[in-house]
Amino acid sequence: MSFIDEINPVNALIVGASQGIGLGFVKNLLQDRRIVKIYATSRQPKSALELIALADEYPERLICLEMDITDELQIIEAVQKIHTQVDKLHLVVNCVGLLHEDTLQPEKSLRQINSENLLRYFQINSIGAVLLAKHLLPLFRHKERSVFATISAKLGSISDNQLGGWYGYRASKAALNMLMRTAAIEYKRSCPKALIVTLHPGTTDTRLSRPFQGNVPAEKLFSVERTVTQLLAVIEQLQEGDSGHFFSWDGSRLPW
Repeated sequence: MSFIDEINPVNALIVGASQGIGLGFVKNLLQDRRIVKIYATSRQPKSALELIALADEYPERLICLEMDITDELQIIEAVQKIHTQVDKLHLVVNCVGLLHEDTLQPEKSLRQINSENLLRYFQINSIGAVLLAKHLLPLFRHKERSVFATISAKLGSISDNQLGGWYGYRASKAALNMLMRTAAIEYKRSCPKALIVTLHPGTTDTRLSRPFQGNVPAEKLFSVERTVTQLLAVIEQLQEGDSGHFFSWDGSRLPW
């Protein structure tokens, strides 16, 4: 049985919900009557037109918040706003991630390493997630089963790295996995009903992956809807011993 079936009401938070997988999670959860409140964050709410339209359609269930996870003060403010309405969260999915933007592109060789770009990768892909873990902890300190999942990537697996390249993205996702693994150990002591996991979604047809889809077989390129359905299936079947582990979209554990 899913842990969600054991809880009523269920409160969820989707971080990075303006597009792609994050927006897909919001759409899916809005159709799930078990979920009573959905908090959804975006870095620039005014440009998150589809998310805002959904909030207008579901004003009692969907609450939009401004949050840039590279800004700890914004994380604190968003969590405080949530805490004024509910005293616990049961499902948090952090969908924020960076692969490319403007002049920042995955490095193909050491010649392309740039310290500023490396810091940008770590700031968004690694540090933001552990700041979320830091400030969300009070909302997980309750007696009901809950899950804090962060979207990682198989490219962050050190033992799986056979091709090289993409230094910043790979390293920042590996760091994310370590930070979440470490947070899971602390959460087990302070809020033992909360599970922390990292998830590999597979190659999903989003803006993040679009420039790199050329060599992806059609059957391995997932729609956002399929990815979200698959990841929710993994999340709902998690057991106590799964906290601190790294899962693929099909439920298998991935190597560090």
